[in-house]
Amino acid sequence: MKVIVIHAAKDLRIETRPLKDLKTGQVRVQVEAGGICGSDLHYYQHGGFGQIRVREPMILGHEISGRITETCGDAGDLKIGDVVAVSPSRPCGNCLYCDENKFSHCLNMRFYGSAMPIPHIQGAFRENLVADASQCHLISPEIRAEFGAFAEPLSVVLHGVKRAGNLSGKRVLITGCGPIGALCVLAARAAGAAEIVITDVIDNVLDIATQIGADKTINVGDNKGWTAQYSANKGYFDIMFEASGQQSALTAGLEVLRPRSVLVQLGLGGDVVISQNTVVAKEIDIRGAFRFHEEFADAVAMINAGTLNLAPLLTARVPIDQAVDAFELAGDRHRAMKVQIDFRNNLGKVKQ
Repeated sequence: MKVIVIHAAKDLRIETRPLKDLKTGQVRVQVEAGGICGSDLHYYQHGGFGQIRVREPMILGHEISGRITETCGDAGDLKIGDVVAVSPSRPCGNCLYCDENKFSHCLNMRFYGSAMPIPHIQGAFRENLVADASQCHLISPEIRAEFGAFAEPLSVVLHGVKRAGNLSGKRVLITGCGPIGALCVLAARAAGAAEIVITDVIDNVLDIATQIGADKTINVGDNKGWTAQYSANKGYFDIMFEASGQQSALTAGLEVLRPRSVLVQLGLGGDVVISQNTVVAKEIDIRGAFRFHEEFADAVAMINAGTLNLAPLLTARVPIDQAVDAFELAGDRHRAMKVQIDFRNNLGKVKQ
């Protein structure tokens, strides 16, 4: 089978690997769609992020869907021919944090396409994937496989929403309109947010946010003084999802958040400096949100319901043999929101 392997920054190769045998309770998935995530881009563009570096060849990818072609032993309700989204989250189930049901903090996590441990955890950008049946969640026949591959980033967002608490009737600010920020628009609306404002520095991604239901978009590159309209009376927003990883977004958010509001940090970046005085004076809760686990089933259920407008987020599907082109496109925010590898080699831009 063909696989997509990162060796170092800008050194992405299409290689072949032998098919793996199945063990009891496993299924073979013929991968159909694989979304290029921000972490995949960091590995491609920079060889890693923060202290995490690629130190040996690693198959990338963790946002996938595909069709079951083989089962072994008890596969539950799954059968050959089913289209599934595959959760990349594989906690050990036995460590301190698994015992506390904090599965995203598992001490022995085997998350697809991660260079955190040595040996690296190989990813899912491969033509055939052997997975535990418990990782596979059935996609409705009415839903296209490429939309099933959105289950992973949507799970990240749903975990963030859970960390934020009740959104019903709340004013929500989202900073950063990449795929995660855009999915925050959909998730916040589904959770009952009364008003959703999203910021970025690129107009075309903000146009997509408008298409999927944001009440207002702000290009903060063009509108440097945008916070003035929201900072009166100690602030305006009840909840903030920070999805850019930028110091400037965090600083602005603290200015426009109301007292006793909640800031959920989703975006990854470098070290930042915040105003402790503002956090204390406004009693702002700052909460991190890292990965997900049980939210994957919720994400698939939302996708299967058919109520999420995902089509505007999917820019293009690119065949595996053109993976480098796909990564270059995905890294250009002026041209792309979400780019997927099409393991079926169906060429062309997604119709919207």
